[in-house]
Amino acid sequence: MRSIEAAGFDPGIVHCDNSAATYRFPKTHFDMCRLGISMYGYQAAPDTHKLIDLRPAMSVHARITNVMTVPMSEGVSYGMNYRSPGSVKICTVPIGYADGLIRLLSGKIDFAFNDRAVHQVGNICMDVCMVDVTDVACREGDSVEIFGDHLPVTVLSDQLDTIPYEVLTGISNRVKRVYYL
Repeated sequence: MRSIEAAGFDPGIVHCDNSAATYRFPKTHFDMCRLGISMYGYQAAPDTHKLIDLRPAMSVHARITNVMTVPMSEGVSYGMNYRSPGSVKICTVPIGYADGLIRLLSGKIDFAFNDRAVHQVGNICMDVCMVDVTDVACREGDSVEIFGDHLPVTVLSDQLDTIPYEVLTGISNRVKRVYYL
């Protein structure tokens, strides 16, 4: 940067550090740093764990809108790719691919309900998805954690073969934000 200034150019505000470089290379901070994944409380690189302790700052929850018993062999969701293996209790959760819950996760993920894993079943729809809650006591209005304290976003990103940042930034602005200090 000094050679640019010595040549008579004013580079203006200079920043070149992303999250990982912010902790690793203090000499390249210049005027400001551009935090990305670290703002969400996740490590940017494997070797930054020993430099800074981060805690996830975001979770996604949705409230159950419907609970019903589905008879054996009944199809659930579009395409009926999931057929109930017996009489099962299925709840509907109002989050879907338009909200950032990628459809490729259909039938491959668990959510957290009262510290228990509950399996998402059938195809994730645009606005909703279904969850098998056969063995848990639940009712309309109860909260399900999509990811957060009990279920790290890395579980979803690993299933999608991507990075947590893509999942976190993919949550659409249709999802209500609640900020806590």
